[in-house]
Amino acid sequence: MRILQTLSELACLVGQEVVVSDWITVTQEQVNLFAQATGDHQWIHVDVEKAKTGPFGGPIAHGYLTLSLLPQFFISSLKIVETRMGVNYGLNKVRFPAPVPVGSRLRAHMKLLKCEPIDQGGFQMTWEVSIEREGGAKPVCVAESMARYYP
Repeated sequence: MRILQTLSELACLVGQEVVVSDWITVTQEQVNLFAQATGDHQWIHVDVEKAKTGPFGGPIAHGYLTLSLLPQFFISSLKIVETRMGVNYGLNKVRFPAPVPVGSRLRAHMKLLKCEPIDQGGFQMTWEVSIEREGGAKPVCVAESMARYYP
């Protein structure tokens, strides 16, 4: 985990890869719970036996499940001590270049692209997040994520 004292300290890192998260494993239970929460019960995600005969040789995680891991990657890898709150502001771009087979280990590389002052002494930050699968040739998700942080 990288620990910074202030938002201003983070703002000085524009253009740099700030953190690389720890690895996390995507489980079938997560995939099933995500399907239940979203109503997306497509067989390629939840029917393990049928998915074994599909194009990936087994079930894969939903793309949006992969995207929903962004907060976990941030929380587990970056702490700004003098910050009282951070909120998601949106996404500019999202792509899923490769599938995530269930059982895959993922980690995120987070590069700070922009840092703009906002109200109440806060900053709006734009991050390029590239999620890799251990042993994979291409990222499984590349997203431009925006967040607002307040001291």
